[in-house]
Amino acid sequence: MTHLSVKALRHYQDMDVLSPAAVDPFSGYRSYDAAQVPAAQVIRRLRDLGMPLDSIRTVLGASDTQTRNREIAAHLSRMEQQLAQTQVSVAALRALLSGPVPQPDVEFRSIPAVTALAVAEVVTAQDLLAWGTEVFGDLVDALAVSGARPAGCFGALFPGDFFEVERAEIVVFAPVAGGATATGRARLTEIPPVDAAVAVHEGNLDDIDRTYAALGTTVAERAIGVDAPIREYYQVSFADTEDVTRYRTEVCWPIFRL
Repeated sequence: MTHLSVKALRHYQDMDVLSPAAVDPFSGYRSYDAAQVPAAQVIRRLRDLGMPLDSIRTVLGASDTQTRNREIAAHLSRMEQQLAQTQVSVAALRALLSGPVPQPDVEFRSIPAVTALAVAEVVTAQDLLAWGTEVFGDLVDALAVSGARPAGCFGALFPGDFFEVERAEIVVFAPVAGGATATGRARLTEIPPVDAAVAVHEGNLDDIDRTYAALGTTVAERAIGVDAPIREYYQVSFADTEDVTRYRTEVCWPIFRL
């Protein structure tokens, strides 16, 4: 009646999502009531949409429509984000298959030290986007409270092995001029100078790996890379526009200049 397998029904009972109406104490056979069919069909549809069982349990156990709808809306929002990510990935793959990808211009530059309000925390790659968005907001608030004058666009420092081990201390900073004080989790710090190979990534950050690849290739062929954090400077970001095609991110790869 529901097209649910025996394995699925057993699992749903173990997860306290759909318990049988009765279980034979001798054989262990599960019996379900016809009144449970609608719930089973809802579970199947929600699982087809990728909803976690914890969320499905909340939906089925909700005593009010508001709680149920809120849980479903949250999942639909996650699905929309996943769809957007898939569309970006498909577009990037089509671009790769269509021929050589235009390479960004690379320049070698000495970046001076700056004083900045910064937040440094250990972050996983999975949590990076949400964490970075939150930290951007914290730094905006810290600038307003401290009265410091911004002295450049926001930036971030990534240890070179972050993209390999997917967990490391990330530093997001806002250069400041004039007096500034630590506020909340933002601390006043000195961002050191660096010699770097620099390329500008234009557009969505989801395919910034293409710019990293081009930049890293240039460093491998024409320079000597050093063990120092890679930098990103967000010249135009989500804080400035909702149009991802207008994003401009400067990627700085540390080098040793001869």
